[in-house]
This record gives sequence, structure tokens and C-alpha cells, in this order.
Amino acid sequence: MALLPLTFLLPLAGTLVLSLWRRGPGERACALVGVTSVGLAALVTAGLAVRFVEDGAAGLTLWTWIAVDDFRPTIGLWLDGLSLTLLGVITGVGFLIHLFAAWYLSGEGGSRRFYAYMNLFVASMVLLVLGDNLLLLFLGWEGVGLCSYLLIGHYYRTAANGWAAFKAFIVTRIGDVFLALGLFLLFRELGTLDIAALTDRAAEAWTRGDPMASLAALLVLGGALGKSAQLPLHTWLADAMAGPTPVSALIHAATMVTAGVYLIARLHGLFVLAPAVLLLVGVIGGLTLLMAGFAALAQTDIKRVLAYSTMSQIGYMFLALGVGAFEAAIFHLMTHAFFKALLFLSAGAVIVNCHHEQDMRRLGGLWRRLPLPYAGFLIGGAALAALPLVSAGFYSKDEILWQALAAGRGGLLLAGLLGALLTSLYTLRLIVLTFHGEARSDAARQARPGRGLVHGLPLGVLAVLSTAVGAGITPPLAGLFPASPGADAHGGHGLLEAVAAATALAGLALGAWLWGWRRAWLGRVVARGWGARLWHWWHEAWGFDVLFEALLARPYRGLVRRLHGDAIDAGWQRLAGQAWWMHHGLSRTQNGRLRRYATAMVVGATLVLLGLTFGD
Repeated sequence: MALLPLTFLLPLAGTLVLSLWRRGPGERACALVGVTSVGLAALVTAGLAVRFVEDGAAGLTLWTWIAVDDFRPTIGLWLDGLSLTLLGVITGVGFLIHLFAAWYLSGEGGSRRFYAYMNLFVASMVLLVLGDNLLLLFLGWEGVGLCSYLLIGHYYRTAANGWAAFKAFIVTRIGDVFLALGLFLLFRELGTLDIAALTDRAAEAWTRGDPMASLAALLVLGGALGKSAQLPLHTWLADAMAGPTPVSALIHAATMVTAGVYLIARLHGLFVLAPAVLLLVGVIGGLTLLMAGFAALAQTDIKRVLAYSTMSQIGYMFLALGVGAFEAAIFHLMTHAFFKALLFLSAGAVIVNCHHEQDMRRLGGLWRRLPLPYAGFLIGGAALAALPLVSAGFYSKDEILWQALAAGRGGLLLAGLLGALLTSLYTLRLIVLTFHGEARSDAARQARPGRGLVHGLPLGVLAVLSTAVGAGITPPLAGLFPASPGADAHGGHGLLEAVAAATALAGLALGAWLWGWRRAWLGRVVARGWGARLWHWWHEAWGFDVLFEALLARPYRGLVRRLHGDAIDAGWQRLAGQAWWMHHGLSRTQNGRLRRYATAMVVGATLVLLGLTFGD
């Protein structure tokens, strides 16, 4: 395990090389450094996986970070089945995304800054999942938040992109405050932030349902909601699509948004002691997957559809966590990383080849012109919609639904089935509007397919992993979590599997009917009356931004305006004004005239001598 630190040191070295390179490197050199550093980290991860099969879990302490009395957190790394699964997703899928970015950003400029931030993000995310204590985890947690802000605002010359980055930073910081408070509470009550020791002490200090355990779990959940874009801290994710598409694939589909899922799974011992909070996790997941599913039905931007689908799929993971199916949540996390990265990169190929047009209403007719992205959408869309037997998403989503049934959570099961129907609907709509029918703009008519290994290889590998082949990769989670509800259940799994498959197929059939044979009728329905109002409501994602603007932002700005001229502020303003006038008056004496300087020196010296003479 001596190679374990290389998993974050290699990407960090890439960031340092790109940041400190005295003469600005060319675009190819930036891509080479950025891609190679993450590729080497992926190779190290593969080697660690082989060693893990032979030796099992292991830890490595690099040094003591802080030593204050009994508080001695370390820079310590811990590799077990959970961290190895996340590490494989971060470095493996991350490498493919970095490779595709070399094609996506070709000729755009800003490659040095882009790859430096991307490498730093990977290093922070690796540190987050490998940290053996919550303080080190929190360092990585804040690192990915910073990098998210920097990468969303990559196209900073457009003001809207800067505001999107600012919004993501502020909303996720709200969750981070809750997490920080949770860490303070855990340290005060249990005396440690070491994850293994904390789990043991929590079981000794608290009984199941203890109010203090519930409060700590609730605060940790607040942090998870912000990072994973779940209700009510979800509003940042759709706007985060302002960044380059590889950023969306890496940060907002495959890794960063799964940090909240990882956090709850890692601290499962705490959440088991707070069953009410654990149920709340499932309820929030169920509500989020439905809210996002309906919102995705009314989006016109190809990337925003995928953004809301990400919220929905993370909702499935929270649902699984809420019923105690921790292994099912991590399994879906892994398969989701495969097919969502494939969908985002395929969307990036469409956007670049259509001259950065991403409004589906202005696309169409692309299935012949862009065969590889079309195949990526078909395979990734099949996995997203959980097409039975052939797609990776079917196996992981089916496992979540089965665990909800086995846990006796009928409401969450119905939410999952309805979410599956909505997923099939918006997935088919996305593919039909983007690739089928007539080309509806010059950008679509002039589309030309991308070429090259860096374009085709990531799409090809992710396409394979999005099929049943990817579902065959079993995360090494045996013995890490309590037994799932379905472990001892008998009967009903096959029937539920058939129902889930029928639901996905019914959604595809309904979508084909609506956007195929009945598209003109559907257009009339959403153009006026209740249909138009409902479509607008869903298009605005149920109006959460408007609600938060009215309840939070507007009163805050009003308070700021009201306090702008208060007595304390006015006093400081007067002090600043006096300092400015003194500066202005003294600076007038510096006029460059030597006679005045000499006169001032003589007068000053005379006054000093007179003072010394008569002062006694």
C-alpha cells in the first residue's frame, strides 16, 4: 500500500506543474500533463485493486497533521472496499473524461487553467474518499467545492456563467456549514474524528434513537444534501451546466454529486443509530427523484435534461440509503458514473459538432450525421431508463426497488417505480428531439462527426461499461455494511423485477406515442391553458428559485439596504473620510518643488528646537 498516496499526489503534481510553468505551455502540452497525471493515478488504482484482492483493507499514516493535547488528526489514508470502489470511479472514469476533454477543448484556449483545476479536483476527491478521519475528509470536501466553482465559471467572460459558479459555491457552502457543525458536535460528544474510532464510540455512547445521535446525523445529512444536490439544496446543479461539458461529466455526474452518498455510507454506523434521520434520507431521495423527473420532461437544453436526470438518479441512491440498502446505493453510484459520463460526453460531441448549439428544439436529424454520439445516447439512455437485461442501470435500479420492497417502504417503492416511468419518458424525448426528425437549424444541418482516438475511445469504453458488462463489476463491499433488508427476504423479487421492467418499457412506449405519433397534439396541449402552465412550472423546476428569491434573497437585500446608512456604518464612513482628507492634504505638500521642501525642513527643525528649548 506504499503506492496509495500516489493516487492523489499524481493529479496534484499535474496541478502544480501547470500552475508553475514559467512559460505558458501550449494546448497539447497542457492536455498531456493533465491527462497523463490522472491516467497514472488510474493505473496505480488498478494495481491497488489487485493488492486489495490479495491483502484486504489497509491503512497508511503519512504524518500527524495537528497535535493539540489529545486532538491529533493525521494525514492518514484508508483503503477498503468502499474507498476502492469510489477510487476506481474517480480515476478510471475521470481519466476517460480528461482524455475526451483534449478533443472537446481543442482550439478554445484556457487549457492550462482548465486542466490545472480538473487535476486539483481529482486530487481533492481522492483525498475525500481515502481520508481515515473526518477532518481530512472535510479538507477534500472543501477542495471539490472550490474546484467546482472554478470549473463552472471556466467561460468567465459570460456574466451568466460567473453567476452560475457563484450560486453553486453559495448553495453548497450552506450544506458545508451544517457538516462542519456536525463535526464539532461529534468531536465534543465522542472525542475523536477518526472514522473507525468514531463509529465504535457512537455505538457505545448512544442507543438507537438517541436525540444526540439524531442531531449529529441530521447535521451530516445537511452537508450531504448540498453536495449531492438533493431537496432543498438542489437548485445549483442545473445552472452548473454553464461549465464545459467534460466538467459536467466529471464533477456533476460521476463524482462530486456522489460525495454525499459516500459520506452517508461511510458514516452508516451513525445513521443506523438515528432511524428517523435515515428514513428522512430515503424520503428526501424519493421526493427529489420525482421532482427532478418531472422537471426533466420540460427542459429544452440538452445538458439541463441530463442535469435533472442526475438529481433523479442521486435520489435513487438516497432512497436506497434510507431503507438501509447501503450496498445497493454504492452499486448504483458505480453504474450511474458509467452511463451518465457516457451521456454527457456524447452530449458534448453533439454540442461541438453542431457549433455549440444545445437547444434540442434547434437540433434533430443527427442520427446519420453523428453516428457515434447517437450510439452513445442509445446505450447510455438505455442504462438511464433501465432497459431490462441489457443495460447496467437495470440491475442497479432493480436492486434498489427490491430493497425498498423488502424493507416494507411501499411509498418509497411507488416513488421509485413512478421515477422509472418518468426516466423512460424524458430519455426517449431527449433522443427523439436531438437525433430524429428533420434538422431544424443550420447548425444541425452542417454537423460533422468528430474524429480521433481521444474522441472515440472514451465513448467506446463507457458504452461497454454502460451495458450488462458494467453491471458485472461487483463492488467489494462484503462485510462493510449491516445486512440489507432484502438479505433475509424470500419471494417477490422476480415479480418486482418484471414490474420494474414493464414500467421502463411502458415509459418508452408512452414516449414513442407522445413524441412520435401525437407530437402535434402534445404541442397544442402545452401551448395554452393548464398545459402551458404545467409545462412552465416543470420547466422552472417547480419554482424553487423563485421561492428562494422571495423568501431569502429579497428580504436579505432589503435588510442590507436598510442597514446601509445606520449609525455604526456612518461612523466608520466618517472615519474613512477623515483619513482620506488627511491623506489628500498631506499629499498636496509633495509637489516636487525643492525650495518648499527646504523651507519645510528648516521650519520643522526650528519648531523642534524651540520645543526642546522651552519644553523644559
